[in-house]
Amino acid sequence: MPKTGKILEEMGVQIRLARMRRKIPAALVAERAGVSRASVWAVEKGSAAVAIGIYAAVLHAINGLDKDLLKIAADDELGQKLRDIELLNKYRKAKALG
Repeated sequence: MPKTGKILEEMGVQIRLARMRRKIPAALVAERAGVSRASVWAVEKGSAAVAIGIYAAVLHAINGLDKDLLKIAADDELGQKLRDIELLNKYRKAKALG
């Protein structure tokens, strides 16, 4: 999980910067999200022990950034390529059978 840990850390930094750019105190984010300040700080550190729902609540408390969660895996290029290959193979087999 080393790569995952690094990704979570980077995400935490991005969340913290988003909050700071908006000049929203961590205590206010915690209040809006319905979580403790310690949970907000854990999110901002990229803790893997924090539930995804808390990440979503914290993002929502920072002016609705939770909508960005919809971008996760939205552009699944590898999945699309694999599906295209599968479709082409089915087409070729059907064409060969006449």
